[in-house]
Amino acid sequence: MKTSLASKYSRRRFLGGSLAVAAATALSALPAVGAESPAPVPKPTYDRKIKVGVIGNGGRGGWIAKLFKAHGGYELWAVADYFQEVTDKCGDELGVERARRFSTLSGYKKLIESGVEAVVVETPPYFIPEHVTAAVEAGLHVYMAKPVAADVPGALRIEAAGKLATKKQRCFLVDYQMPTDPHNLEVMARIRAGGLGQIVRVVTTGHCGPQKDPPRTANMEGRLRELIWVNDVAMGCDYIGNFDIHAIDAALWVLGQRPVVATGTSAIRRPEPHGDARDVCALIYEYADGVIHQHAGQALKNNNAGELSAAIHGTEANAFLTYWGKAFLKGGPKHFGGGSVDNLYVAGAERNIARFYREVTAGKFENETCQRAVDGVLTCVLGYEAAARRSRLSMHALLKENKRMEVDLRGLKS
Repeated sequence: MKTSLASKYSRRRFLGGSLAVAAATALSALPAVGAESPAPVPKPTYDRKIKVGVIGNGGRGGWIAKLFKAHGGYELWAVADYFQEVTDKCGDELGVERARRFSTLSGYKKLIESGVEAVVVETPPYFIPEHVTAAVEAGLHVYMAKPVAADVPGALRIEAAGKLATKKQRCFLVDYQMPTDPHNLEVMARIRAGGLGQIVRVVTTGHCGPQKDPPRTANMEGRLRELIWVNDVAMGCDYIGNFDIHAIDAALWVLGQRPVVATGTSAIRRPEPHGDARDVCALIYEYADGVIHQHAGQALKNNNAGELSAAIHGTEANAFLTYWGKAFLKGGPKHFGGGSVDNLYVAGAERNIARFYREVTAGKFENETCQRAVDGVLTCVLGYEAAARRSRLSMHALLKENKRMEVDLRGLKS
């Protein structure tokens, strides 16, 4: 059911580059005349296979299921999606028995009961807290997409599920890719070593292309396909939560805290909108230690290049963390010329899938990704609420409101 904005955008962006890199790699790998071909690198073997079920088998869900299978340490045991034809397509591609392909809104419950040890949750954010909580309560390990919720109650439910997972000795991992890149990690290490001096200002950017937003049908079924749900705030956490959150997560990674206040404005500028998600926003976040964080986001046709980045400014130097392009730290005692962040959409997911396997099999259940993922959602909700109200809104007031975003599920197959 879930495809991310980054999924569609990245595939278009990476296709040309990937083909060029593949061609160059293939040419450079050709042996010289008379030289012996190098021996193939053996694929790692795994003594232990983890039985995994994938909830949400559309775009990104079906794609990431293939990455789990390619890893080699997982047995793709069951699949579930609202749409039976989507489940069957994914099941056919993965070799999942028909008896373990489930559909409708309650299909995830049957998947949880099917004998899996772990679940991969790739559904719209509105559903993730419900699916994840059920999985953890059943004693399963959980790997999930971002954002992990669409509102405050959902985020707090994820926070509780993460704590329960740790208590039950279960792995709980959120799939953010930027913190897996070697160059982003090097920049982060130098920031932590005092390379910027005192951090005073952060600028994050989330620019992507639009998603189609067709007229509404008799019920929400039509909004569950092909990322259309991104256009509905209650379903997808607004555009800031579904796409920009990668950049915002990078800021929280650096700062180690969530903001206390947000001020901003937002607008809908896509032609003929039928959902209420805002595709343009400008925000200023304030932190308890005085750091100022500016964020700009847009999801319009004009964004052919796209950007997901966090620029961090200190009293002695500045740094740049990114999803595409060059990460660096410029100036100061920890200067780093940087390096190119390449193919992160694929490589980051592969690293997280490998990490999930290691942590499950090694019994490592600290689950460090949970709290920042929750804080990321709360930061995005604070932002979209402040922007929609065009007012100054505190995190304290937002949490006190504890407003649940409702989706009308009447008429859907239960």
